[in-house]
Amino acid sequence: MLRFIAKRLLWMVPSLVVVSFLAFVLIQLPPGDYVTTYIATLAASNEVVDQNTAADLRARFGLDQPMIVQYFKWITNILLRGDFGLSFEWQQPVGDLIWERMALTLVLTFSTLLATWGIALPIGIFSAVKKYSIGDYIVTFFSFLGLAVPSFLLALVLMYVAAVEFGQEVGGLFSEQYLTAPWSIGKVIDLLQHLWIPVIILAVSGTASLIRVMRANMLDELHKPYVTTARAKGLSEFHLLVKYPVRLALNPFISTISWLLPNLVSGSIIVAIVLSLPTAGPLLLQSLMSQDMYLAGAFVLLICALTLIGSLISDILLALVDPRIRLE
Repeated sequence: MLRFIAKRLLWMVPSLVVVSFLAFVLIQLPPGDYVTTYIATLAASNEVVDQNTAADLRARFGLDQPMIVQYFKWITNILLRGDFGLSFEWQQPVGDLIWERMALTLVLTFSTLLATWGIALPIGIFSAVKKYSIGDYIVTFFSFLGLAVPSFLLALVLMYVAAVEFGQEVGGLFSEQYLTAPWSIGKVIDLLQHLWIPVIILAVSGTASLIRVMRANMLDELHKPYVTTARAKGLSEFHLLVKYPVRLALNPFISTISWLLPNLVSGSIIVAIVLSLPTAGPLLLQSLMSQDMYLAGAFVLLICALTLIGSLISDILLALVDPRIRLE
């Protein structure tokens, strides 16, 4: 197992380099560059930028150099100094911008994860054990409803309910007085008061999906011979479920870690825009639209790194939980 982990870690380095190059190329494939987008934005405000000024801007940002030279400087700075460059649009270090958004993104994502797993696990087990009961039909109905309702529509409905019925400020994760305030107990409480809306919205579809997965896997395991044998030996129903079928049915939950980590950056962009959340998704979208290549490239590189790390963690945890898939 240790050899497998070491081999995977070694393969991550060339994988990240190749993905970073492809991302750098893809970001620059659309016509023009950041300066072109910037000039178009100024033109919309009736401001004219002459060719000399545009050339000076390209020289300032290094966009007058060949793409391979730009990439080599960027990846060298990352590997040797951990410097992701300067964002063209924000005129701030890319690392600072990403970390500022990732901190709140982590809080939101893991809160959603706890809510999703905390609801989906017991309800999925109940739905499988009580197959074709009234409770199972109710769970199935709401599961399909949760899968069918668009997240952005649910966001608009909850924003209306929170504003009209509860008189709460909606949009964002902080009240106006805490937006730029340093962290304190009051700011944490204010964050928790705003966090429930995006957590519910993001957890609805994920919970509905995992309930169906958990139910299907439990039904597959409940009718296998080892369950019948354990029940015949007098093992209580609760200990039987926890020790055998539930443990094996958890595999899909563990495997979701491989896409959960990259979802920190790229997931739920539409919901984040509707709710005006200061998370990583809207910043990634804006960087792609403005062709801010250093910021967009850093985000894509981060998504790839999180995908590789998540896949490794999933494989290790699956091997620990289910002996059938160990390398030995």
